[in-house]
Amino acid sequence: MLPLEGITVVAVEQAVAAPFCTARLADAGATVIKIERPEGDFARGYDAAAKGQSSYFVWLNRGKSSTVIDLTTADGRATLENLIRRADVLVQNLKPGAMDKLGFPLARLRKDYPALVCCTISGYGDDGPYAQRKAYDLLIQAESGLASITGGPEGPSRVGMSLVDVATGATAHAAVLEALIARGRTGAGADIRISMFDVMADWLTVPLLNAESGHPPQRMGLAHPSIAPYGVFRSKDGKDILISIQSEREWKALCAKVLGQPDLPDDPRLASNVERVRHRALTDQIVGDTFAAMTRHDLLQRLDAAQIAFAEVNTMDDLSGHPHLRRITVATPAGDVAYPAPAPIVVGAPRHYGRVPAVGEDTTKPKA
Repeated sequence: MLPLEGITVVAVEQAVAAPFCTARLADAGATVIKIERPEGDFARGYDAAAKGQSSYFVWLNRGKSSTVIDLTTADGRATLENLIRRADVLVQNLKPGAMDKLGFPLARLRKDYPALVCCTISGYGDDGPYAQRKAYDLLIQAESGLASITGGPEGPSRVGMSLVDVATGATAHAAVLEALIARGRTGAGADIRISMFDVMADWLTVPLLNAESGHPPQRMGLAHPSIAPYGVFRSKDGKDILISIQSEREWKALCAKVLGQPDLPDDPRLASNVERVRHRALTDQIVGDTFAAMTRHDLLQRLDAAQIAFAEVNTMDDLSGHPHLRRITVATPAGDVAYPAPAPIVVGAPRHYGRVPAVGEDTTKPKA
């Protein structure tokens, strides 16, 4: 038996953040009823990378049913009310105020269904000067300051995937599970409000505190602002290798076993991490010169033997064939699609992942 079997989730959702949350609930056995507009979740049209279907939608909507409801009609609103009446969880990320205008204010839902766990996802929350703003992933990356510390010296950059949406969905998932645990003890539901901006501000605590202490983070690409050597160095055959030195023991091992210069730690300019950061150009030049004289194969062998932490700077093609990549295969209307497996592994309880629904394919199944 899966952990959330018997739990019913109504998901009035679109795009990425809320669907990420509810997909994880579905993975754990919850019955997730996805409410779609007659034209479908607009994320269905983001791309055509998964056998002609949206990669976003195929990734984030496995294991759900799809019920088309026109919430602009009285019949549609009555259908949604009947679904919520029987639900354990309501997750929604419509624009601020939309559920209120449709006749589903949270205050009323909490009164009528006191055991219901409600999770509302928004851009900036309920209050404050930005509460009514539209918010999407890249907008919050910019507004929160994340973009300002991402990229290289040439300018701010977007994180290369929908980090804000995924972080928000993961936060919502954890909060819903906490509320379900609490409900199991008290019988009472919950009213959870999660904003994308709050999630990203929380995740940015370390760079914010550094900035407020007078040490604002600098954009350094794949280098580390406070550790050296910690960055990318190119081999003789043009392969980029990222190394991380976290202690003086590791620095000495790198010098002796990889660089072939065991006396380097005796140089006062390189004798501690603080000094190496202060003399970063010298540190990186010494490491870079040695790497440039050796092939990738030889470098990886030496780094591994010296127990130095390293990684190759891979592409998506490299990830596709990576020896550590686990995949699941999910049924979709256009055929099976294989993609990376969810990270949690529950030993002794393998998961089976549900199919991705076509628009409205379950519309007639829920009973009023």
